[in-house]
Amino acid sequence: MIGDGNTVPLLAVEDLGIEFHTRSGTVRAVDGIGFELRRGETMALVGESGSGKSVTAYAIMGILDAAARITSGTIVFGGLELLQASERAIAEIRGRELAIIFQNPRTALNPIRPVGKQIADILLRHGNVTAAQAPSRAIEMLARVRIPDPERRARSYPFELSGGMCQRVMIAMALACAPQLLIADEPTTGLDITTQAVIMDLIAELAASQKMATLLITHDLGLASEYCDHIAVMHAGHIVETAPTVALFAAPHHPYTAKLIAATPGGAPSLDTLAAIPGALPDLRRADLPLCRYSERCERAAPACLDRPLPHRAVGEGRGVACHFPL
Repeated sequence: MIGDGNTVPLLAVEDLGIEFHTRSGTVRAVDGIGFELRRGETMALVGESGSGKSVTAYAIMGILDAAARITSGTIVFGGLELLQASERAIAEIRGRELAIIFQNPRTALNPIRPVGKQIADILLRHGNVTAAQAPSRAIEMLARVRIPDPERRARSYPFELSGGMCQRVMIAMALACAPQLLIADEPTTGLDITTQAVIMDLIAELAASQKMATLLITHDLGLASEYCDHIAVMHAGHIVETAPTVALFAAPHHPYTAKLIAATPGGAPSLDTLAAIPGALPDLRRADLPLCRYSERCERAAPACLDRPLPHRAVGEGRGVACHFPL
């Protein structure tokens, strides 16, 4: 394994900027974000669709689209600077030390290969097992994620399994080599509410048993509050607030965080007080994007928000906010 001990973060993202060059213009998808994650911790990146959460995850994994360009920053994982590492070095740790669960398992799984063989492929590539051992180890992983009759299911194709079963297969693939960091990108998308709870409980249980760090990508602040130690709130490519989960819900400091909590069923005292967030994310192709990308939706906005650099303030133990006029 790369890196050891808890004295330094397992993952440290600093000043990360990502652009996409499209026919309609340059999309400034992620702008100068940073956060840290230590071994055994669970952090959520929370925000609306289009805020840059999944793009950040793909940058960490080294699987950004060809149209993407990293314009600034560093991503250090276990002491290795991922943005400067060779593709061979990244390939060595991707799947073994660093794993991801995608939000749509049906498109992530190979439709013409049995799921047991897909898990065996991961084990053969990274798991230090022989070709003779891999099939039985794959069945063990299916049993570990509580798939009934794993010997039979190992011979199934993805189209023969339910959405929840496919997601369990993805979890089995991601955890087959006991990674140090698991990225779960909207892992409950498209699942019914009961299956969502089962999948999240399973991820949390397996992460705890392996002392694995977890980065949860989600638009659901309520889900993050149940399963994460820390939360980083994203809006339009910026991280606007980071805090321990309990502290964030007790006293949000960024206006956007407060609006998100008010719009979350678990965070509102009653359905009558549940409120939608006004406005929409700005068009990230605009040449005249304000320096605070939330300013055009914010009731506290002032001229300084439009043209002064966004300040990043420490507001307590393990807490930070990017706002000129925090709550």
